[in-house]
Amino acid sequence: MRDYPDRLLHGVRRASANRALAKLPPPTSVVFVCYGNVCRSPFAAALFADIVRSRNIRVISSSAGFFGPGRQPPQSALDASSRRRINLAAHRSKLVTHPTVRAADLIVVMAPEQARSLRALLGALRAPVLVLGDLDPESIESRTIPDPWGESDVVFDKSYDRIDRCVHELARLLSGNAPGGQRETALAGT
Repeated sequence: MRDYPDRLLHGVRRASANRALAKLPPPTSVVFVCYGNVCRSPFAAALFADIVRSRNIRVISSSAGFFGPGRQPPQSALDASSRRRINLAAHRSKLVTHPTVRAADLIVVMAPEQARSLRALLGALRAPVLVLGDLDPESIESRTIPDPWGESDVVFDKSYDRIDRCVHELARLLSGNAPGGQRETALAGT
């Protein structure tokens, strides 16, 4: 029942995120953020990099998290990403820092509370913040893309399938941006 508002408002949030992204100038750097930077954000960043590279779009993609630098993804994350032809074996978690977000033209989070945490930790952000789940072209249970850490392969696959859908939407929307558009100050509501 607590996710009912997310399901109800998804269409409105999706349309709003689409409009805001359409107004952005083409980004040169996108940072994906999740809690620990070992499951969701590294997969999203690697998938996004793969998509934009295949479309000859020059955008740097990176990822970060709120704790535990230097950790590698768990085997379930490596397996789930490998099933999608994304190799995360070399990834090591990084902390979100002022320089990381200052260098980004767009910050993408996996949950609305991560947008609030970023603002609490780092203050005002130059780049707009997007909740990735708002781009899901399918109906949703929750705005948040669930963290599969410590869960089964089925949960990893479900989470990575949703990230895949949303990242493809993000790449599609960003590749259609015209130079000189107006930047939205915040995509993610607090």
